[in-house]
Amino acid sequence: MGRITASKKQLKPDPVYQSILASKFVNCLMWDGKKTAAQGVFYGALDIIREKIPDKSPIDVFHQALDNVKPNIEVRSKRVGGASYQVPMPVQKNRQQSLAIRWILAAVRDKKGQPARDKLASELINAFNREGAAITKRENVHRMAEANKAFAHFAW
Repeated sequence: MGRITASKKQLKPDPVYQSILASKFVNCLMWDGKKTAAQGVFYGALDIIREKIPDKSPIDVFHQALDNVKPNIEVRSKRVGGASYQVPMPVQKNRQQSLAIRWILAAVRDKKGQPARDKLASELINAFNREGAAITKRENVHRMAEANKAFAHFAW
């Protein structure tokens, strides 16, 4: 039996919208291998988005929301002569995507007292409108990178 490799090679587009990104998102949303439950939450959230933003396709709203959350630059720790510096560095494409997914899901899981699909729908709509917790996280990361521009010459 072959080893399981990176999910990118095995990822199939999701059944409803034929989007690879959507199925990646569902996989990240899933807990304890309960994919059907995760899909229920995801598609439930997209149905809510369809009601709230009727003039746009919900999958387009989802893609745009993820694009809005993706960071262009981040700080990484670099040790130089016994001191650690926070060095701003550009973010690679696949890391941008996984950070965006992670931040949106963290924002959803931090909210309490609503069904998951409602929380996910509101966070995606907020991200689509460039507001909300995930966008705040991105702004903070960019602000950190901006503040530490002086150490950019340590980038490797």
